[in-house]
This record gives sequence, C-alpha cells and structure tokens, in this order.
Amino acid sequence: MRKSIKNVALCMAAALFLTACGNSQEAATTAEANSTDAAKIESVQSDGAEESAEDSGNMLIAYFTAAENSVVDAVSSASVVTIDGEAKGCVQAVAEMIQETAGGELFSIQTSVEYPGDIGELIDYAAIEQDENERPELTTHIENLEDYDVIFVGYPNWWYDMPMVMYSFFEEYDFSGKTIIPFNVHNGSRFSSTISTIQELEPEAMVIEDGFTVSINNVTAAEESVKEWVDALNY
Repeated sequence: MRKSIKNVALCMAAALFLTACGNSQEAATTAEANSTDAAKIESVQSDGAEESAEDSGNMLIAYFTAAENSVVDAVSSASVVTIDGEAKGCVQAVAEMIQETAGGELFSIQTSVEYPGDIGELIDYAAIEQDENERPELTTHIENLEDYDVIFVGYPNWWYDMPMVMYSFFEEYDFSGKTIIPFNVHNGSRFSSTISTIQELEPEAMVIEDGFTVSINNVTAAEESVKEWVDALNY
C-alpha cells in the first residue's frame, strides 16, 4: 500500500505531506468554526471579553515544518511555498497567516533529526519513525509556557498522523487548563484522527475540534480563509 502512495506522492512532488489520498483534488481550503467552540475560547479569557490582535499577547502559535528541519536548502525542499517572493515551509506560512489576524508569538518546533530532502527517502524515513514509535529530540523549547492561555499548534499530516516530533512536543509540555487550537497542511487526508490524538495526549486541555486544515496545493491562496476562521474564533 505504501508503494502506491509513494508513486502518487512522487508525481505530485508533495514530499512532506504523506497520505494515502494523494489523488484528491481539493478545490479550496477548509475554514471551519462553530459557535460552541467560539464560546469555549471565550471562556478561557480572563475577563470574558474578546481580545484584539494587538492585545492578544497570551497566544502562542507553535508549528512544525520539515523545511526547517531538513538536510536540503529550504528553497529546494518540497515542503516549501513561495509567498510574496519569499520561500518558507508550508506550515510556517499558515502560522504566519494566523499571526497576522490573531497576533500572538510564533514558535518553531525543531528537532535534532535532519529529515531527508529526497522524497523517496523521506517517505521511508517517516514510515520507519512511526513503526518504531520514535520520539525525536527537541532542540527548541518554550521557556515561558505559563504566559500563554491559547496555543495554536500546526503540523503536516504524515501517514494519517502527526510527525513523531509532535509526540515529543506534547509529551514535553503539560497544557492543562489551556486551549489548544490545531491547524495542519495535508495532501488529501485533512486532519485524519490527529485532533483526537491531541485530546488523548493533553486530556486536561481544551482542544478545539474545528481546526483549520488546508491542502498543500492551496497554501498560497489560504490567507483569506485563515482570516475568516480566526475571526470566527473571536480573535
């Protein structure tokens, strides 16, 4: 089964977003939020009032993108998109779009692992990481977690799951009492079961189920959809 996925992924040059649904032609980004989740987010604000983007200093936007953890130059990596003439990782690009609307601080999740730049090698490497249930070592750390009430968490979808470095991330931090808002980039399988996984890893946190998910093919055009999604969360 992995060989067929590998062939599709090779044709689409979506090296870092590994799913079994690579043939999916998603027409647009998904921007989902409902009133229940909006109310949940309001409940964690200290005074119950909506914050403006300028005042929302209690938010952290943590993201993992393989482009910042690769042995190849970022410009030549398959996980990179070019926005306004600048090459950056796809998940990083979405994280920055969130920051433009919500404010908050960006945090890049990085690891000692240097992921292969070659698509075939990366597919094999990611599969082995999952099969062996590895926990890549983190090289960046949140030093002031107590300062944040809301944590946006972004990652690619690899083999219907988060990259294993995300397990390292959630095992390092206790997000009890905080709100976690997932977002991801995929090549056909959207979130898969990753939101449920986050809920299991952080049972004392409030994990928003209506996260933002976007196809790798639509990242460059996702800015307006990201804004609408964040606005629906009352930020």
